[in-house]
Amino acid sequence: MMKGKERAELRAEAHHLAPKVHIGHQGLTDTALGALDDALRTHELVKVAVARTIEQSPKALANEMAEALGADVIQAIGRKVTLYRHNPDLWEKPRTTPPWK
Repeated sequence: MMKGKERAELRAEAHHLAPKVHIGHQGLTDTALGALDDALRTHELVKVAVARTIEQSPKALANEMAEALGADVIQAIGRKVTLYRHNPDLWEKPRTTPPWK
């Protein structure tokens, strides 16, 4: 489980990110989950845009995505959701910037 301070730091990092995955009017499909899984594997911190036509609330959708992919919900504001899933493989080589930059 993530601590509040860690979540706050990731929220600050996510502020400048553009959405990498879009959940369309069909909702959380296998294709959308696959795209999100790929994005989390390569970037760790991913912003998701949720279509206005989806009846489910973005917060509920965020929790569903996080549970399905083993990720943490960093925040859900309006129609934007930010998820984080640590990938130790991305940190094996020394890095000067985090993978989401």
